[in-house]
Amino acid sequence: MAMRLEVRGLTVELPTRSGWIRPVNDVSLTLGEGETLGIVGESGSGKTMLALALMGLEPPGARRKGEAWLQRATANGNGAGAGSSKREDMLAAGPSEMRAVRGREIAMVFQEPMTALNPVLRVGAQVEEAIRVHEPSLNVSEIHRRTLDALTRAAVPEPERRARQYPHQLSGGLRQRAMIAMALAAGPGVLIADEPTTALDVTVQKQILELLAALRRELRLSLLFITHDFGVVSQIADRVAVMYAGRVVEEGPAAEVLRHPRHPYTEGLLRAAPRLVRERLASIPGAVPALDALPTGCAFAPRCSRHVAECDVAVPELIHASGASENHRTRCILAR
Repeated sequence: MAMRLEVRGLTVELPTRSGWIRPVNDVSLTLGEGETLGIVGESGSGKTMLALALMGLEPPGARRKGEAWLQRATANGNGAGAGSSKREDMLAAGPSEMRAVRGREIAMVFQEPMTALNPVLRVGAQVEEAIRVHEPSLNVSEIHRRTLDALTRAAVPEPERRARQYPHQLSGGLRQRAMIAMALAAGPGVLIADEPTTALDVTVQKQILELLAALRRELRLSLLFITHDFGVVSQIADRVAVMYAGRVVEEGPAAEVLRHPRHPYTEGLLRAAPRLVRERLASIPGAVPALDALPTGCAFAPRCSRHVAECDVAVPELIHASGASENHRTRCILAR
């Protein structure tokens, strides 16, 4: 499988009154062509900040360290189509380079479409802008045609009429489809979806997940899917990475992690998830620690029912879980 995205040791630091904090701390991951990687964790675990850092949209004053290698398509000698590809480190790219990459090579569907869409611009105009910024030589009619194609691909009904409407005139599901159309309009190979089914009813959630799965197959998209819902992960992800307090604490094939989790935090998330079988849900005690007051050792130790003294000595390494497949790793000393 060709590798589309490879992240090595990504760390994001933010300035606060009490000093620098790390909402993303030494995160490494890979994403292959046509693959879906689910990023799971509670609010405050660093999922969205990870996505923003990859897009070059981190908050002002933030510092990024590490590497994020993106496989980019390059035009052939006569400028028509993709002739070859090259790897580029997005963390080392300047503002102008990131503007060329953002939307064309890697795009993002944001969590809340009503705030991500411009309320005073028609939906069609916003999709057109995503095309025009990367292909300014196209004429008006061609841009309009490609806008309607993008809306149709995102399963927006009556694309001509919807293109003339404003975001507030669309339902939540249609706004999310418009966001997907905008993200894919310039033909990126990597799509980041940040909780795209949040605040949608279950029927529309299912439709959006089916749409993303179909687009992944049709366009050979590499999908980085951020969620807090393991039920969604089981439907759409090939692999899963569980984040806690800015770090990946477990990663591996989705089916294996869901059946045989090797980190106590993953186990706790699965126990807290509703099931068809009626039973009492078991919540995880406590809360995610403040980033400026992390424990010395394992960040999950204060909430862990299997805590031992060794957990407080140092931050555990991400190691291969005993008895698991080769690609299943966990940040827990008990996994040895």
